[in-house]
Amino acid sequence: MLKIYNDLTRQKEVFRPIVSGKVSMYVCGMTVYDLCHLGHARVMVVFDVVYRYLQARGYDVTYIRNITDIDDKIINRANENGEPFNVLTERFIAAMHEDERALAVLPPDAEPKATDHIGEIVAMIERLIKRGHAYAVDNGDVYYSVRSFPEYGKLSGKSIEDLRAGARVETGEIKHDPLDFALWKAVKPGEPAWDSPWGQGRPGWHIECSAMSTKALGDTFDIHGGGADLSFPHHENEIAQSEGATGHPFVNYWMHNGFVRINDEKMSKSLGNFFTVRQVLAHYPAEVVRYFILTSQYRSPLNYDEDHLDNARNALNRFYTALRGLPAAEPAGAEVYVERFNTAMDDDFNTPEALAVLFELVREINTVRKDDEAKAASLAAELRQLGDVLGILQQDAEAWLRGGEGDGDGLSDADIDALIARRAQAKADKDWAEADQIRDQLKEQGIVLEDGAGGTTWRRG
Repeated sequence: MLKIYNDLTRQKEVFRPIVSGKVSMYVCGMTVYDLCHLGHARVMVVFDVVYRYLQARGYDVTYIRNITDIDDKIINRANENGEPFNVLTERFIAAMHEDERALAVLPPDAEPKATDHIGEIVAMIERLIKRGHAYAVDNGDVYYSVRSFPEYGKLSGKSIEDLRAGARVETGEIKHDPLDFALWKAVKPGEPAWDSPWGQGRPGWHIECSAMSTKALGDTFDIHGGGADLSFPHHENEIAQSEGATGHPFVNYWMHNGFVRINDEKMSKSLGNFFTVRQVLAHYPAEVVRYFILTSQYRSPLNYDEDHLDNARNALNRFYTALRGLPAAEPAGAEVYVERFNTAMDDDFNTPEALAVLFELVREINTVRKDDEAKAASLAAELRQLGDVLGILQQDAEAWLRGGEGDGDGLSDADIDALIARRAQAKADKDWAEADQIRDQLKEQGIVLEDGAGGTTWRRG
């Protein structure tokens, strides 16, 4: 029975979808003004695993992940570059999709963009004004009245009075209350703008998700996810807007993944410890990065350092070594591991525990393959099937372990095979010094030899 930690109630709850057998899920996606960083990668991978697991358990899942393609950062970056904002956003949307594919992230069922939903956004703002939750001011801005929504703060646990004590009004804002936030921003010189009943302008950040999620999934849906940094104010404001406009509960289960830390410090551009996905992929295979993300339960902080990435690479080498050389087969014989894997994932998507179960399955494969290759092959097929739920272990084992043709400066596959053949001949001639010298030569090049009954195999360390 699947249990999810619900940030709204601050406890694990049995998951009961609104419609039996179906799941509606919305995740806040990227603001596309720059390349994706490790925090974005974690959001991508975490909710991709949620999506995959719900499907594996038989649910018909509708997964929506939005794109924010208009906001202050986008406008400022486009102006800095001297290019139209939509040229900028389309370039970074394409880059985001490339990063997703590299990380084996499945595409969501829909990926709505804010600029394609201006009509829905304007209509929701009009409803909020009509219901007494929003007001327009003379300069063409429209604000949400936080005071009009008594339950404000129920997701974050923040008190309205405490928030008001620390709030301030930004220059140019004409609010009734410092806590009120913008639903519509009047046009400024040089900014893109759309028509509205309050004059030309553009949507505020928070309203876009309320409009797009309710259009795609209805007034009330099952799961809303995103990074922990979005809990307040973004998701708190989404609740106020959506429930203020519809009069219905907005979301039943709120999920937030934890922060990424770099060498035990919060990732930050100001600290100089900020890495894009592409910077990391220049040094580590994408599956290593994905595996590393899964080694931490999604709600916990994820500490990035090279030792953890190296450990993830070594773990994947163990998995692929177990899969290496086994023939294709139908999954069978691993029912106890499947049950334990599902038990781990049913416990709020506990991927570290699920990976531990897969390691136990690897140990059994290595034990039985000596005497029963067919059984080992069936267990290996089950390992791949469970790995697919996590988005790992789908590559050819031999190709993974050989790691391609190196970086251009090292030994090619043909060079390595030739040296192994020379070493085999040296051993046959009982020239142990020559055999050891070749092994050491290969080791210096990062090549690990594994001698077995069937001969010598190798992998790049």
